[in-house]
Amino acid sequence: MTLYGLLGYPLGHSFSASYFAKKFASEQIDARYENFEFAGMDEAVPFLRSQRVLKGFNVTIPHKQAIIPHLSALSDDAKAIGAVNVVKVVDDSEGHRRFIGYNSDFIGFRDSLRPLLSPDVAYRALVLGTGGASKAVVYALSQLGIPTTYVSRGGGEGRLRYEELSPEIMAEHLLVVNCSPVGMYPHVDEAPAIPYAALTHRHILYDLVYNPLTTRFMALGAAHGAVVKNGLDMLHLQAEAAWRIWQED
Repeated sequence: MTLYGLLGYPLGHSFSASYFAKKFASEQIDARYENFEFAGMDEAVPFLRSQRVLKGFNVTIPHKQAIIPHLSALSDDAKAIGAVNVVKVVDDSEGHRRFIGYNSDFIGFRDSLRPLLSPDVAYRALVLGTGGASKAVVYALSQLGIPTTYVSRGGGEGRLRYEELSPEIMAEHLLVVNCSPVGMYPHVDEAPAIPYAALTHRHILYDLVYNPLTTRFMALGAAHGAVVKNGLDMLHLQAEAAWRIWQED
């Protein structure tokens, strides 16, 4: 039996283990998927290297960038994004474990967003948050030809602060993507501090959070007529992309 898993901390919010358990059962795959809950790399990496039947693992908050120095190689996409959410484990000719980093988040986001986009609209996007997930989102949006602006609490060069989001800026940016954990279980009453009253039926609000399935960010957007979507389809699509990566020779 081969082993796959999810590296992150904490992992109470994750659906990955149940998703892959159902996949393995329905497709009669002799494998198991476990949560690897480690707060830091010092303990995580030796443990993962010691698992001789481990063939690959996903990486989630807060390790999508911290894992990179411990990898033997990066895919071109992961290198461009600067974040990893899939690691393939291979043994070299001398039996040494090699960790190779990939990114399937951008695939899941890109392919789940496409059906929501109108071909006659020139979208611009606000990306809330600046972590590893946001980097994959910006990379995917660049593939779709959508200019992006980061929004963060601290602002900075080329970024906006939340308090700078005027009605005029909201009107210019018809796509808003929440890449922050704000609103994730158990903090379900929280929402990113954007001016929801400035939203219209032309706006799309995409929340990478999928637990709860309807976040406050989404509910507030829908109340003003915006199209809303959670990150569950992205999870499924990136998981299937991860599986393809693990199975490639």
